[in-house]
Amino acid sequence: MTNSISKSFGLMPNGEEVYSYELSNKNGMSLKVITYGATLTELKVPLKNSEIVDVVLGFDTLEGYLKSFQLQGSPYMGTTVGRYAGRIHNSTFTLNGKKIQLNKNNGDNSLHGGIIGFSEKVWTVEKVIEGENPAITLSYSSPANEENYPGNLTVEVTYTLSDTNEVSIHFNAKTTEDTVVNLTNHSYFNLDGHLFDVKDQELIVNSNQVLETTADNIPTGRFLEVTNTPFDFLTPKKCPSSIDNTFVVTKKSEFEASLFSKKNNLKMLVHTDQPGVHIYVGGNCFNEVKGKENADYHPLSGICFETQNFPDAPNHEHFPSAVLKKGDEYNHTSIFKFQSL
Repeated sequence: MTNSISKSFGLMPNGEEVYSYELSNKNGMSLKVITYGATLTELKVPLKNSEIVDVVLGFDTLEGYLKSFQLQGSPYMGTTVGRYAGRIHNSTFTLNGKKIQLNKNNGDNSLHGGIIGFSEKVWTVEKVIEGENPAITLSYSSPANEENYPGNLTVEVTYTLSDTNEVSIHFNAKTTEDTVVNLTNHSYFNLDGHLFDVKDQELIVNSNQVLETTADNIPTGRFLEVTNTPFDFLTPKKCPSSIDNTFVVTKKSEFEASLFSKKNNLKMLVHTDQPGVHIYVGGNCFNEVKGKENADYHPLSGICFETQNFPDAPNHEHFPSAVLKKGDEYNHTSIFKFQSL
């Protein structure tokens, strides 16, 4: 029995075909990735009671994904985000003494790579590995000055589904000249299934600090302690109804964040080698685009764990550097582990 299946997912407006790939493991867990945006469209997890739950939001058709980018607040549903995840203040930064002016797509700021980021590109499948721990690697080559970023950046993302029910997402990038890079996956998780809301699911974030931000969500450069604030998730608390904040990975632990559904007795652990986990609750499609199974996604439909460097890092010298130098490699691995209790 094969554990990867490929099929057509539709045509882009220019006629280019988009494909969907399905990987499955021996436990009955499966994931689907499409070449548009290197997007995770489906993640089905088996429960102890033999039921299977799809724990990510998405759309049944390519048209749904295309239309979602025309919404007033695009959800970036399940996509690979780049060249720079998060906001860059005033869409500018200085690199090697030269001021770079990016395209603006979030007020005066640049968000998630600009007007047309990696989330809206058709990626190329480089390889599919079958057998134990099936995997798929997709690539995209971003030409120099795309969205005004310097350097031709070649990016690969590899999704691996382990036999221990872990989804590993590994990013690799190389550049022809010094540039900045911050890649992430923008999946909206819901352990009760994508037709429900997350408000009763329990969130833990193993972090003592969050980034302080301005009213338009730009980091000030200050780190705030979470003690006695609404951002203290060191012990389990229900998912907040509104959050769009970067937690600083302050201590080494088995996981940086976790989500638990009492309804399904399903737990997800999030582990990353990145400096931050940006947590966002949302998924709203404003009743304009239907989700999978005709779902109406709303502001509490899902929760994102955007494992990444800090937003606006190029403009803060004391933040971890987001610079990728010519000849160096960007590597980033994040793991989402599922446990049916």
